[in-house]
Amino acid sequence: MFIIGCGLVLDDFKQVVTQPKAILIGLVLQLLMLPGVAFIIAYLSPIDPAFKVGIVIIAACPGGTSSNLVSHMIRAKVALSVSLTAFNSFLILISIPAILSVAISFFMSSSQDIVLSFWETLANILGTVILPVVIGMAVKHRFEAFAQKVEKYSDYILPLILILIFVVASGSSFAGESSISDLLLLSIPLIILNLGSMLLGYAISRRAGLAFKKQLTISIEIGLQNSALAIFIASQLIGNDKMTQMAIIYSSFSFFTTFGFAYLIKRNQGRRTETLK
Repeated sequence: MFIIGCGLVLDDFKQVVTQPKAILIGLVLQLLMLPGVAFIIAYLSPIDPAFKVGIVIIAACPGGTSSNLVSHMIRAKVALSVSLTAFNSFLILISIPAILSVAISFFMSSSQDIVLSFWETLANILGTVILPVVIGMAVKHRFEAFAQKVEKYSDYILPLILILIFVVASGSSFAGESSISDLLLLSIPLIILNLGSMLLGYAISRRAGLAFKKQLTISIEIGLQNSALAIFIASQLIGNDKMTQMAIIYSSFSFFTTFGFAYLIKRNQGRRTETLK
């Protein structure tokens, strides 16, 4: 997030505030459309009810720093991505307890109170998103040459870090008692959620008349959710291993599928632009 901040200026965020249409569309899609899609996918999937709730948990989470990184690497509207992450990270204090209460009641015929701490959420969003970005922007303002070097090498440093994360997350996914066939079965609805929500987010934002980079940003933000938060909710707040496993499996592939799909969308747009010239 510090590296992302090194590539941003205050005017990037001014546009988000003065032209709020994109952020409003993005928040509505994340808070309403995405959980609805997750419910449908979970309902149609031939898996244990706890796994179904695990799908909904992922959809209820906001986009995290990973979605900001994809927007940075794909050259989308990074300021919009960061803003969506920040706003939604506060709104989940209300949305996650409501969504998960419905999911647990519907799929498991039981009830469980889900409570997220306001102060822990505030500290998390400040420490992992807002503060690092602000420091990066301050460095860019004061030491522009240094910030440009940091941003230049980010295209090499960030993929290496993310490959390491992928290896660790994949190891966790296969460390359980599930067989390969079981993991593949559980992965199918998660992949549909990831790519299907991206496609819907892109189509709806395009239909709304947003600029292409904003369409792409919203697609990324809708498609890639904060799997670390999903793991925390499933393992610590609910205490269910099956729900936790779904979040771990999702974390092992979602960054790469999101980046790949966003790259294809951008490449296709480039070809369409060339055709129109």
